[in-house]
Amino acid sequence: MRLFGIDAPEMDQPYGQKAKWALVRLTKGLQVTVEPDGDPSYDRLVGRCTLPDGTDLSAMMVVEGMALDWAKYSGGIYRALEPEGARKRMWRVRAKHEGRFPPARDLAGATATRR
Repeated sequence: MRLFGIDAPEMDQPYGQKAKWALVRLTKGLQVTVEPDGDPSYDRLVGRCTLPDGTDLSAMMVVEGMALDWAKYSGGIYRALEPEGARKRMWRVRAKHEGRFPPARDLAGATATRR
């Protein structure tokens, strides 16, 4: 499942592990409601995820500085929630949004083909 309208660092990128554990902390022991939204992305469903009190998990991940608004998909609804410096700190995520994502590298250091 992908959270609607945001993009967080991949697990092997800076802040990836922190983003994972922030989401675990926000949801631990709580029932998460998922409302599918749109087409699958990277072979995963996309959904608007909320907690029992109505808290929007995408918004919370952005507020905590663990994800960035991805205006291409959100229409920019989470951008104002980004803490100062979040875009600079998560430069790889921002670069992907801007079409400047650095090529992936295999273990030998050679540039790998991305799809």
